[in-house]
Amino acid sequence: MPDWSYHTIFKPILHKLSPSFNREFIHRGMSILASTSIGETLIEFLGHMTPSKKLEKQLFGVSFTSPVGLSGKIDPKLSGLKAFQNLGFGFIEIGPVSIHDSAKKEELYIDQKCEQIRGFTGSSIKLSAVKKQLQSMKKKKVPFFIRVEGNFQEITYICEELLPFSDGFIMNCNTFDSVNQWSQFRGKFEKPVILALSAENITDISHISKYNPSGILLEDCHSSHVMEDILRAIRKSVSYDLPIIASGKIKEPADAVTLLENGASLILLGFDYVFTGPGLPKRINEAYSNKFPKESAVVKGWLLYWLFGLAITLAGFIALLFSMTTIILPYDESFLGIVRNDILNFNPAILYFMAHDRMTLSGTMISGGIIYIQLARYGIRNGFHWARRAFNIAGIIGFLGILLFIGYGYFDWLHGAFWIILLPLFIFGYMKSRNAKSAPSSTNLSNTHFWKLSLIGQLSFVILGFALALGGIVISAVGISSVFVPTDLSYLCLTPEALNEFNERLIPVIAHDRAGFGSALLSVGLLVLMLALWGIREGESWVWWTFIIGAIPAFSAGIITHFIINYTDFLHLLPAYIAVILYITGVICTGPFLLKRKIDKR
Repeated sequence: MPDWSYHTIFKPILHKLSPSFNREFIHRGMSILASTSIGETLIEFLGHMTPSKKLEKQLFGVSFTSPVGLSGKIDPKLSGLKAFQNLGFGFIEIGPVSIHDSAKKEELYIDQKCEQIRGFTGSSIKLSAVKKQLQSMKKKKVPFFIRVEGNFQEITYICEELLPFSDGFIMNCNTFDSVNQWSQFRGKFEKPVILALSAENITDISHISKYNPSGILLEDCHSSHVMEDILRAIRKSVSYDLPIIASGKIKEPADAVTLLENGASLILLGFDYVFTGPGLPKRINEAYSNKFPKESAVVKGWLLYWLFGLAITLAGFIALLFSMTTIILPYDESFLGIVRNDILNFNPAILYFMAHDRMTLSGTMISGGIIYIQLARYGIRNGFHWARRAFNIAGIIGFLGILLFIGYGYFDWLHGAFWIILLPLFIFGYMKSRNAKSAPSSTNLSNTHFWKLSLIGQLSFVILGFALALGGIVISAVGISSVFVPTDLSYLCLTPEALNEFNERLIPVIAHDRAGFGSALLSVGLLVLMLALWGIREGESWVWWTFIIGAIPAFSAGIITHFIINYTDFLHLLPAYIAVILYITGVICTGPFLLKRKIDKR
């Protein structure tokens, strides 16, 4: 559930229901999805959550892919544990865990005005339930830090039982009666032990430092500013480099970045995560990685990819020229065994119909070529792995579309020659761009109005990309099966049988055009979808201009052509009208966010 769907669709609905029901409904649903390889792939495809390699660090002898962790308050029943490992977190807190069930009962309710969840009691999870959940996990992707509570004997037993599953333990600072008891406990376990310290007992820091814990968990601060002051105080009073985890009061990326720059080694997201949205870990990772020196990756293959896009664009313009003049070419006439005038004398609408198919194909090719060029120039050249991935997925799908041409019995030599020209560019571009592995960074630090507005635009573009891809599949399927839809036959005033009677090779030629258009539309739809999912970040003006310029040829050829040939059936054009509305909404809503740097300069 990315931010663009959470804030625009699900959050307004779910926040009107019981918080406990919402939590379990969402967590269980995500975990069911994450339990399969296909589900994990879908989550990664939608969110692209993998953090930058620059954020990796070693603490307590444990490797972290990101400094962002999830507090145990968010998932007290561990129903979402499988899913949260795929959402950009570097570690997860589990618990508190106790020997027996907690007698406390929660009655959660949402304070919308203050954006807080009330009624949380911090009730513990029974040891047997935690052990069962952890044993059922097939894959463990991130470190687990288990919080335990109880007396000395109970915590010792809990830690012994959960030792195989844990990368460290968290317990309250007043758990141990003496340094000797602490030393006795540490002698039994090699795993790191972190002491939880609240703002109220911060005066005990000098006493706690005598225990020499593996680290400190700082929590229950009234605000992020108070936490920053406490972090600085701890750093001054502790002589050695003590790892500190700061928990809660992180509503936006700026809060997290400030804490990490003021002494926090790691951070834990609490209830603010529920209100800010599931994209918060990714936004923090990208904002924090922006503080590191930028990687200077030289991706040589970008120019070949750029030439690939240019070739498609030029081919689109050439196809557009032919579709506006002769429409059919000599090799078409050779295959049909008739000339252009024979078709005009039989039924001029057939030629106009073929022109409409070929013009929409050419417009789609030009749009796709522009997006390919932009991805190569601004994405792959700068080493972004998401841009290369988007380029390769769409390109491979486009190449496979040639099978649709062959499958219906007509394949013209020009398509074959074009395929042969493109293939080496793609293959060598693929081979020479393997070092494009950089994760993107972001300048977005706040939950501004522009950011929230951009989520509506992003949702529009995601729907548009998905709809175009689905439309491409449908058109390809129609092209290799029935070829025509009812409105096509109404426009032609002919039946397929009548067309076959006139020329039995005419329908294969039309089907060839349809299959080509469907394949191209599928590729472009995927490009739009992936650009919307992975490319929308504050200040990335090139993404906005890609949407703006890239859509014009396809929409112009797809809609204006119908009016030129007088094929204006409303139901036939309705998908195009809806696509234009989605496009305009996306452009308007993402503009201020994507163009933020230019607006600031003005």
